[in-house]
Amino acid sequence: MGVQQVYSQSYPSNSAPIEKPNSYFIMKRIVDITVSLALLILFAPLMIGISWILHKKESGPAIIKQMRMGKNKRPFMMYAFSTTTPASKVIYAFPPYQFTASWSGGVPNELELEQNRCLLTKTGKKLKKYHLDKLPQLWNVLKGDMSLVGPSPEYPDIASHYNDYQAYRLKVKPGITGYAQIHGISNKQHDKKIRFDLFYISNCSGRLDTKIVFRTFFSRKKQV
Repeated sequence: MGVQQVYSQSYPSNSAPIEKPNSYFIMKRIVDITVSLALLILFAPLMIGISWILHKKESGPAIIKQMRMGKNKRPFMMYAFSTTTPASKVIYAFPPYQFTASWSGGVPNELELEQNRCLLTKTGKKLKKYHLDKLPQLWNVLKGDMSLVGPSPEYPDIASHYNDYQAYRLKVKPGITGYAQIHGISNKQHDKKIRFDLFYISNCSGRLDTKIVFRTFFSRKKQV
């Protein structure tokens, strides 16, 4: 699946159902449960160690909870290791974007989240570098809020302004990694993120999920 196909393919609206066999989603859920449970057990010592370091070196809780929008616009609490300073947590509590009247037609393509306002701690920088801050999201996968592979979790305030075209990305569970992420697409490129996510939803399969997981570990691009 090439990048050119992402831009040449047309996508359905939010009202259209996903034309995928139920067997795919059943098998995907079985894999999510099996892998997330195995990884939680395997990485339990590492997660305990990270929690201890954060408790000793940084003030505040080691694991933070953030509201995100899940499948079919169902909000859920996403877990992650704390990576920012206490002061930046207060700043981050405010929306990193401004709503305007033009949002009535959907989230603007040029939207950029000002996430650089959050100051990473020394420990947080290391966790971010190796993506270890996402380890608690394995619990979200086990619970069924998320999947191992899928669109990145969206802020509820932003998702509530999606138009029908954009809202189609909420037809599946958000993922720890995904098609947009392995191509270096981040929240700073909202229009590209939407298009790559819709491409994944229209073409998702066990084979594509396997490729995404493989590229996540062995050829991950830096997000810009």
